[in-house]
Amino acid sequence: MALAFAVAVGLGGLPWTAVARDLDGRYAHSPLKSWFESLRSHSGPCCSDADGTALSDVDWEARDGHYRVRIEGQWWDVPDEALIKEPNRAGRTMVWPVYYRELDRSLRVEIRCFMPGSMT
Repeated sequence: MALAFAVAVGLGGLPWTAVARDLDGRYAHSPLKSWFESLRSHSGPCCSDADGTALSDVDWEARDGHYRVRIEGQWWDVPDEALIKEPNRAGRTMVWPVYYRELDRSLRVEIRCFMPGSMT
C-alpha cells in the first residue's frame, strides 16, 4: 500500500502524454494510417488514429467561430492552434487530448489536436 502511494505521488506531477500506440493492431492496415500519422496542428503532431478519440455529435459544438468538446463529463475549449484545418478524410469528429492528473487536484486537459466532423 505504501509503495503504491509513493508511486502515485511520484507520478502525480507528470503529465500523461499520448504515445503513439496500436496495442491490438486494428489500425495497422488502415488505408488512412499514414494520413492520421501525418496530422499536425500548430501545437504539434497529433500522432495516430489510435491516439485520437472519436466524439459523438453531442460531445462537441461550435460557437462564435470556436469549438468546445466534452471529455469525462466536462466541457473544454479547443484552442485555435489545436484545430486541424485540412479536410477530414475520416469523417468523424476527433480530438487528441493530453491528460494531466495529480493527487488532490482536479483533472486538467489540454487539447493537442481537434478535427471537426460532419455533424450527421
